[in-house]
Amino acid sequence: IEKFILPLKKKKKMPQQRFPKIEILSIQPHHIQFILSETDTSMANAIRRIMIAEVPTLAIDLVEYAENSSVLNDEYIAHRLGLLPIRYVPEGSMRGGDCHTAFLPHTECVCYDRCPRCSVEFELDVDFDKVNMTRPDQDRDLPLTVTSRDLISNNILVAPAHFLNEEEQDEAHDEGISIVKLGPGQNLKLKAIARMGISKEHAKWCPVAVATYRFWPIITINDEACQMLTMEQKQELVEACPDRILELDEITGNLVAVENAYEMATYTEDLKVAQDAMKKRPEDDDFVKVEPSTDRFVFSVETTGAMDAEEVLFSALRVLKDRMNYLAAEVEKLKD
Repeated sequence: IEKFILPLKKKKKMPQQRFPKIEILSIQPHHIQFILSETDTSMANAIRRIMIAEVPTLAIDLVEYAENSSVLNDEYIAHRLGLLPIRYVPEGSMRGGDCHTAFLPHTECVCYDRCPRCSVEFELDVDFDKVNMTRPDQDRDLPLTVTSRDLISNNILVAPAHFLNEEEQDEAHDEGISIVKLGPGQNLKLKAIARMGISKEHAKWCPVAVATYRFWPIITINDEACQMLTMEQKQELVEACPDRILELDEITGNLVAVENAYEMATYTEDLKVAQDAMKKRPEDDDFVKVEPSTDRFVFSVETTGAMDAEEVLFSALRVLKDRMNYLAAEVEKLKD
């Protein structure tokens, strides 16, 4: 993260200056879990909000119908098309990437209506009677599902994200994301225009389905005080935690934190109530303290399929860097 958040010029060191760090816990194309440390909630919130609202993606923004005899009206289908995740894969790459260098926002392009620099055109033309002739005999009496696979792009680098991962693809009954079902005599022909935008303008441009963080738990076990407890009392403390963040060491019998306590800690009062009942005096030290860290956060990000999770994080850091550099430049102008 340090390489993304750099000042424009070398300046004097600020008091309480921080150098945020990122540690990757797990990473998959559609999901990433990482630790953001040595910073505070303002930075954690900034990164989270940027991932949700300011990372640019492509989404269908305009639909032109030539024919629609399906059971759904034009507006309903247009809404469904708008929510399809559109994936941009840079040339020579296999990952869904940031499209901000490949496309311009529609409002900033100098073209009259649309052009390849600011939009991608998809065509969809499905006729039930024509397609039904090529289907297996046992399927000819069933409705025909129009999916995202039927959208043909005029840009080889851009296509709908049909599935989130291979597991979802194997379990799916359709070839892509379902749009509408057609019956005998029905057809659907349209042209859809995808443009770049951010979800601050509309939710269809949001690249993430989940973007959350939780505070890293600081679990402090007072071994000296715990020596006064019986094994039954220690077991009672273990069971008092609904999130099961404590366990008994099989060899020593001491209370220890479980390995994945950071995933389960909910900071409930149950443990506090249980150990208060075991104290001889109310002012005695706690046997176990569970406190949220103020400078260490566990992020969990799951994408919609429009971008790889790693690319969403990189893009969010780029946006934050651009904002910081812009702010620094404006402050410099005020000084002049």
